[in-house]
Amino acid sequence: MTIPEERLAQISNRFAELEARLASGQLEGEAFVAASRDYAELEPVAKAAQDVRDMRAEIAQLAALTDDPEMRALADEELGELRQRLPEAERALSIALLPRDAADERPAMLEIRAGTGGDEAALFAGDLYRMYERFAAEQGWKVEPISMNASDVGGFKEIVANVAGAGVFAKLKFESGVHRVQRVPATESGGRIHTSAATVAVLPEPTEVDVHIEDKDLRIDIYRSSGAGGQHVNTTDSAVRIIHLPTGLVVIQQDERSQHKNRAKAMQVLRARLYEKMREEAHGVEAEARKAMVGSGDRSERIRTYNFPQGRVTDHRIGLTLHKLDEVLQGPGLGELVNALIAEDQAKRLAALGE
Repeated sequence: MTIPEERLAQISNRFAELEARLASGQLEGEAFVAASRDYAELEPVAKAAQDVRDMRAEIAQLAALTDDPEMRALADEELGELRQRLPEAERALSIALLPRDAADERPAMLEIRAGTGGDEAALFAGDLYRMYERFAAEQGWKVEPISMNASDVGGFKEIVANVAGAGVFAKLKFESGVHRVQRVPATESGGRIHTSAATVAVLPEPTEVDVHIEDKDLRIDIYRSSGAGGQHVNTTDSAVRIIHLPTGLVVIQQDERSQHKNRAKAMQVLRARLYEKMREEAHGVEAEARKAMVGSGDRSERIRTYNFPQGRVTDHRIGLTLHKLDEVLQGPGLGELVNALIAEDQAKRLAALGE
């Protein structure tokens, strides 16, 4: 996509203006924070725009030299290289200019639930959680479990965790959906391959400003915890159930001994689910823009298959198969899938702009 010179000049001028304002020392408080945020967001775009401008200027200068017989051979060689590199630079700028999801830099709530497959599905949910933990460690992110319902055979019937760090939602947002596993369960004596599934949901975590919850809209029940969890878990009224009356959303938290900690964690999860509901409603209004994205974001959509006998992982949305199952489950291979999904999303959105 060829971007007009006037647009490039606008980007450069806006960046220079922000730079001057920040250097003036006259900005304080919220004005300084807002300008710093705008500067950080515009900096990669301004750099990409400047790269394109520099290349175009150099091509124009070299083209003028081709009239000189002595300089023509050298100029033609450099021109060829620059003309090959310019479309890549223009594409990088086009990607930088794509509308950004306001939630991309947010931390995220990661929810994994065992689906069809009984005990094997719970074991697979545990495998997925450990995969995301390892990937998060590679990215320098912090993973904090919020609530979990462990299975008797290992793994989880359900686990909810907070993932904090730079650009968490941007990298994990395409993980939402049904993940399917094909393997011989440890409990299978006949060696037959079973198919099980787990559902992953990645929700951007909002602030209290993003989602304001009125006390009158909540019904909060306090009761005695049940299930495994140590000697105190069944002896105190510490479990919390919060019902958001306008939407009917229900969150239960009982992992902590403290009622106050359980309530705080339950509110954290409720806020994330309400924020996601708001985003889904907004996406409904922006249906055409949503179509250009990779996948629908629907949690019932089967997005990926992990086939143990063949050692492969297939992402069905982009038709990508990697014969490196162990690497994916250990974390490093997941990065290859994540990057491919982001690249495909960018390509689809660029194509939609060109229609």
